[in-house]
Amino acid sequence: MERYAWVLDLLPSGRSTDRGPHKEAIAIAVGQEELKLLEIVLRSAAPLPPLTRLSLVPPEGSQVPPMPVDHVRRRIGFSELTTAARAELPHALEEIVKASPERFLRVYNEAPSISRRFHMLELLPGIGKKTMWEVIEERKKKPFASFEDIETRTRLKTPILSIVGRIEKELSGEEEKYRLFVPR
Repeated sequence: MERYAWVLDLLPSGRSTDRGPHKEAIAIAVGQEELKLLEIVLRSAAPLPPLTRLSLVPPEGSQVPPMPVDHVRRRIGFSELTTAARAELPHALEEIVKASPERFLRVYNEAPSISRRFHMLELLPGIGKKTMWEVIEERKKKPFASFEDIETRTRLKTPILSIVGRIEKELSGEEEKYRLFVPR
């Protein structure tokens, strides 16, 4: 269960469905832990700017989620994102990666070989054979301590954006065979 979500878009008048329009305010968001795309019903149509971090669980001792969240209506697919939500998704994912770097650095420090000819690091956008070998050799010397450490010790200049690109690809359904970050 997601504990926090990052707002991608706000629909103050709701969304039209095949059953007709829903009138409650809705936030389209991405979950922080499991990276699920969510449709969240809000208690009011108060303005929520994109990249607002919402708590989805009630505070200890309460049964009601904190304002402005009423409840999570459902998990949505990438195709259901609004144009604005798609535009904000990379920025929200970047914030999520920066918020827990140790979780995402693990990919650079521990990624194994998938087969004799293919390594898990090659699944990340911007990493080819040369960069992959460079990352592997550098991590043998000493594990990467930060994303800046990766930038300094290898030719990869945007390690965070490589992870963000991979998460986007998995969320969009383009990558079905190997999943690094988003559960099926």
